[in-house]
Amino acid sequence: MYKKIEREDINYFINVVGNVNVSSDPEKLDIYSHDEVSGDKYKYLPELVVFSKNKEQISQIMKYCSENKIPITPRSAGTGLSGGAVPVMGGIVLSTEKMNKIVEFDEETLTITVEPGVIPDDIQKVVSEKGLLYAGDPCSSDASFIGGNVAENAGGNKVIKYGATGNSVMALEAVLPDGSIEWFGGKLVKDVTGYDLVSLIVGSEGTLCIVTKIILKLIPLSKYIVDLLVPFKTIEKAIEFVPKMIIESRIIPTSIEFMDNSSLVLTEKFLNSTLPYSQAGAHLIIELEGNDKETLADEYEKIGKYCIQNGALEVFVADNKTTRNRIWKARKSIAEAISSLYKDFCMEDVVVPINKIPELMSEVKIISQKNDLDCINFGHAGDGNIHVTFLNHSRSRKEWENIIDITLRELYEKTFSLGGTLSGEHGIGLKRRPYLPIVMSKEKIKIMKGIKKVFDPEGILNPGKIF
Repeated sequence: MYKKIEREDINYFINVVGNVNVSSDPEKLDIYSHDEVSGDKYKYLPELVVFSKNKEQISQIMKYCSENKIPITPRSAGTGLSGGAVPVMGGIVLSTEKMNKIVEFDEETLTITVEPGVIPDDIQKVVSEKGLLYAGDPCSSDASFIGGNVAENAGGNKVIKYGATGNSVMALEAVLPDGSIEWFGGKLVKDVTGYDLVSLIVGSEGTLCIVTKIILKLIPLSKYIVDLLVPFKTIEKAIEFVPKMIIESRIIPTSIEFMDNSSLVLTEKFLNSTLPYSQAGAHLIIELEGNDKETLADEYEKIGKYCIQNGALEVFVADNKTTRNRIWKARKSIAEAISSLYKDFCMEDVVVPINKIPELMSEVKIISQKNDLDCINFGHAGDGNIHVTFLNHSRSRKEWENIIDITLRELYEKTFSLGGTLSGEHGIGLKRRPYLPIVMSKEKIKIMKGIKKVFDPEGILNPGKIF
């Protein structure tokens, strides 16, 4: 179906981007053959890695590849957890890592325009100096690229209050597979002129177009931030408290994060540090923010009382940067700890209505025990998005892959029965592609395939993903 890359193709790409930005070096190809998903089955070597520096180069490359049926796999930082940046069909990996400029910071419209290779933490540093905030906050904000965040509609820690990445995306410049360059959206608070193509592109996993500029919405930065670290005796106590806290307190925290004991022990081992009540069954991190110090104090005291009344062992208040960073370091390091300490693991991001989290956790326990698997659980309790993670201690690779397939099907079927779905923020990509029919009808899949065909009639853009 697809054309193998030949010398004449390589010469064309070199002519477009320069010799230094084209590589067939085996070590380089290996680096770009995988993302952060565990397992050799999710590793595919590209024939070539091409680094773009502007939209014009991408336009020429896309047009050439469409005409010659050469598959393109767009790639940001490679921190994804779905196999979304893996070149399943060979061809070229097109990296946007050198497109890393902040193009415009427009305080008057509360927007910032960036290229896809910009790191989210760098956006925060720039806008915070002017008292503003970009609300996107994935746990990989110090390593991922904004282009990848947009491609996956990344969630993160502040979704409960500010929404996922897409809620902050106002406009996109993108190159379509035929090489045409288009803008979608603008610096507008409201726009119902035709279909919402911005929202369609956000979360499309690089299968429809390649984003070259992003206009992000900014909001005022709160003057005060307080984090509460709240240990509970059991997972059930911690999780059951979450919807109850929101309803009864009538306060929407910025974040409500969850770590079970096993995940906390793992990250403490990795970081060689501890948090209070390490023996507790689970911890919640509850973040509150505001501009009035006394009002914020009233709110966290109110939340603290609710915590104690509902079984919390203690409520630790972190109201300075040092202690807040210590708490969040533990939470944000869990994924890195897993990948460092285990060769084989399976990190999921199933999502259910928040009132169904306790039932989901009970079912995860049953599934893990039934299949004799170690499992840790952590994630975004405030929006129902839990990272159920299975760990391989001693099984052979073949045994592991067989049991994981069975386990995932059981997990997804149970999640769907609870009104949930199989991915809240990591995406479908290559990893979850076989399981999509569990949660989506043939009719819906047919509609999505039709949309893909309109954007990419030759099927050259990130083939083998989602479908």
